[in-house]
Amino acid sequence: MNANFSRILSTAIVAENARGHVAVIPDIKCFSPKDGDLLRGRNPIEMAQCLVSYGAPALSVVTQKEHFGGSAELLQAITDVVNVPVLRKDFITNEDMLKETVALGAAAVLLICATTDKKILTSLYDKAIELGLEPFVEAHTKEEMEFAVRLKARLIGINNRDILAFERDNGGAAHTAELALNVPAGALLISESGILSPDDAKLVSSVGTNAILAGTALWQADNLKEAYRLFCVERRREPCVQS
Repeated sequence: MNANFSRILSTAIVAENARGHVAVIPDIKCFSPKDGDLLRGRNPIEMAQCLVSYGAPALSVVTQKEHFGGSAELLQAITDVVNVPVLRKDFITNEDMLKETVALGAAAVLLICATTDKKILTSLYDKAIELGLEPFVEAHTKEEMEFAVRLKARLIGINNRDILAFERDNGGAAHTAELALNVPAGALLISESGILSPDDAKLVSSVGTNAILAGTALWQADNLKEAYRLFCVERRREPCVQS
């Protein structure tokens, strides 16, 4: 991983927060088990470059093939052409996958509590740091959040949907609002999946979220650039009431 600050995910998020915004991290996902083909003929590499030009401080790239249509080759192609940190999203199960992630140019790696034995996840967490990757620990339940806290994870993601059902459920921003109470000071909180509108972004912002991963809502918008900018909401501290 490039040690330049511009290629460190946590630094990119903090910098965006310092400008008064929740960091919006576009999720480059080719296919959704719930919503089908997201790209609709668009080139994901070109779209990644466009999103960076719109102001995206970081990107997320799904490399899992069977259910999400991703690949290691796609991750490599994107890290080769952008100068922002890239998170690799996949079901990471062993150290070889971590080493591959480094070789592919990613700055951070997703570690999913729901799909990984706690002992193995702890080992992967430590190994990721050793390799120069930032571990991004994903929780969906209160118990998983407690485990992420015990790990002292710097990057904690709340998946609003159930990855064990391949995110086919209808979880949304309210799930982040519920679990955010358990995030310790000093950790960076990222809300994932089910952020479908600027109002959802405002809701998760109101509970202290530092960043959101936005995927389907961006890809389904008529105007990707305008949709991205609408998700770049102010980082609020007072309660946000949904209309």
